[in-house]
Amino acid sequence: MWLNRLETMVGKEKIDKLKNSRVAIIGLGGVGGNALESLVRFNIGNIIIVDSDVIERSNLNRQLLSLRSNIGEKKIEVAKKRILDINPECNIISLDLFIDKSNVEDLFKYDFDYLIDACDTIDTKMLLIKECNKRNIQIISCMGTANKFNPSLLEITDIRKTNYDPIAKIIRKRIKENNIKYKVDVVSSSEKVINSKELGSNSIVPSSAGILCAYYIIKKIINL
Repeated sequence: MWLNRLETMVGKEKIDKLKNSRVAIIGLGGVGGNALESLVRFNIGNIIIVDSDVIERSNLNRQLLSLRSNIGEKKIEVAKKRILDINPECNIISLDLFIDKSNVEDLFKYDFDYLIDACDTIDTKMLLIKECNKRNIQIISCMGTANKFNPSLLEITDIRKTNYDPIAKIIRKRIKENNIKYKVDVVSSSEKVINSKELGSNSIVPSSAGILCAYYIIKKIINL
């Protein structure tokens, strides 16, 4: 069995629980691609992937799904093929969508218990935070990974405890403006940005953030 080593760590009961879990991932870039890979290799059996982009040459420096051979292909199609090559029994729903107010119901008509927000758009992040809270769906939202270099400064925390994260700063402000009292769990880096004038990226920080997002969900599922 391909999961023998994982079963040795967590036991068959939790392996089965992971298989029966339902997780949605919004965004399949540097963060989302690695979150997806981690979940699939942890035997998550039902996954909804959401992205409207294609693989671009500029993705090659940091995105797990990106290869020179698939430039121009839809990310959701590349992801689906990769998932099934790892675990043919995984049930995948792929949505070619850029989530906003006009189509968010197209996402939530599907049945899932956990959501990883790995998108780049602040309006979408706020929309997902509100919708998941309203529907009692556990969400982990990834904040900014651009212009960061040290993966050890990433952490899972409440949005109100974040520092040196430009995206988190805007989300904190909107949380306050909307009088949101509930906890909002995020992955964020406390590292000061290297260059705030232009967006730069690398393969280390986004991938580490994606793994932390996956860890958060897995921990919730099997009560670690």
